[in-house]
Amino acid sequence: MFNMLRMDLRRLFRSRGFQVILLITAALVLMISLMTAVVSDPETLDGMGAHGAEIEEADRRMSEEIRNMTQLDLAHETLGGGFLLIVIGIGVTLFVSGDFSSGFIKNTCCAQPRRIRYVLSKALAAGVYSGIVTLLGAVLILLAPRLFGMRPLPNTLPDILQYMLWMWLPHWAFALMALALVLLTRSSTLGIILSLVAGGGLTAVLLGTLHKLLHWPPLEQYVLASVVKSVYTPQNGITRVGMILACTVVWAVVYGVGSLLAMEKQDI
Repeated sequence: MFNMLRMDLRRLFRSRGFQVILLITAALVLMISLMTAVVSDPETLDGMGAHGAEIEEADRRMSEEIRNMTQLDLAHETLGGGFLLIVIGIGVTLFVSGDFSSGFIKNTCCAQPRRIRYVLSKALAAGVYSGIVTLLGAVLILLAPRLFGMRPLPNTLPDILQYMLWMWLPHWAFALMALALVLLTRSSTLGIILSLVAGGGLTAVLLGTLHKLLHWPPLEQYVLASVVKSVYTPQNGITRVGMILACTVVWAVVYGVGSLLAMEKQDI
């Protein structure tokens, strides 16, 4: 399995798709940081107002709130919305589906008849994939504001590292969802669509609506998009660690078992 994992990681790091994902992540984070810096600058707002733009009191209050944010407050405003979930889900979908589109999966399963090794290798590679993207997004969103003249209140290094860890775990579980969908459907289309839908929080919104209309249990808080959003609460710091771990483990097991069952098909 470890030889297969080394091969997967070598392919991953040499993959143009992976490099494109990293470039897209970096570009979006920098663009969001630039927009945030513009909105938070009172002189810029005054200049926009002088040129005819409608600047309301709510805009000025929001600008002041941004200026008073800590590094992690500012980071989670960007990363907590599911932006990295979508990027990771699509990236893992394209990476794994390449095995089927190229026919590489047949050679792999012939060399390694025990398909659990293939699933474990891909699951670990998905963990590395999600870890690198999460780390890149977090580091850039913490440092980029200073490039554009913002000075958010600093957080301690242990708090920052803890935040990155709790962000990475649900993102890894989400990557396993993409893995399971590719192995089940042998297509990248459904994985990309569900990455957009689930990562963007639409699944949580749908479950929340059903909770209100049909008095269902509040299941929306357990989907991974909601778990990511709950990792950091500006007023209370790192919160709900037990639920984050439980949801990550449960979803990882569900998607891992689903991946293994899908690979047990005899049509490869």
